[in-house]
Amino acid sequence: MLRRFGGTARVWRTDRLATVIVPGTRQVQPSFAPVARHYGVSVEPCPPRRGNRKGSVESAVRFVCGRWWRTMTATTMAEAQGSLDRFCATVGDARPRPLARLGDAAGKRHPTVGELADAEPLLALPAAPYPATIEVARPVGTDATVAFRGNRYSVPPGLTGTELTLRHRLGTATLAICSAAGSLLASHRLAVAGAGMIVRTGAHRAALEGVVLGAFTTDRPCDRKANHPPGPAALAAAARLLGGEGREVTVDLGRYAEFAEGVR
Repeated sequence: MLRRFGGTARVWRTDRLATVIVPGTRQVQPSFAPVARHYGVSVEPCPPRRGNRKGSVESAVRFVCGRWWRTMTATTMAEAQGSLDRFCATVGDARPRPLARLGDAAGKRHPTVGELADAEPLLALPAAPYPATIEVARPVGTDATVAFRGNRYSVPPGLTGTELTLRHRLGTATLAICSAAGSLLASHRLAVAGAGMIVRTGAHRAALEGVVLGAFTTDRPCDRKANHPPGPAALAAAARLLGGEGREVTVDLGRYAEFAEGVR
């Protein structure tokens, strides 16, 4: 996101998230301090119980929901991202914003959000992102693939329903898929996020084809609609269950015809 913005602000205003701020204090978590040091910024948490200080963020969320989300017609993640990008560039950035001081407004046009953003001085970003590892758990589908960022990546067959661990280190172009015990099962090159692609290695494809083709048979299929008369074992079991109330089961259509003629 910072690269899409073209840089970063010198101060990061954050909510009092436990992953960033030590609960009950204004101190930055030791685990997050290296991130701020990597980008050369300082972290300033929002003051407690001051919801109005975050009003601009909530207003931006309401604006996007009301003007874009309600009329969005995209069916895939990639289409939705492209639609949002066009909306921000053509509608969101075109919104006028009042000048800082009333005296500056005399005879001057109010700048747009895009103009203010272009004029804002931002710090340059490091060549590489912070070397963190994203780790998520995903179940294996019936097609021997797992989902990650809008794409699916193959694993060896026979793991359907199993939950595997996916690891991606920022700054790299590979995705590691590991078992619950930590064993590496597969490694794939990342596809474009949200592209809806299925990334499958040649070995996984051959193994899956072998499993699918091995399930086929040339035997005659079972006749599921056959109507077989009860055999001696079934008749004996019925006699034991019914006792004196049991009657012979009539399965001969000729006897039905004789019985019908006798009734007439």
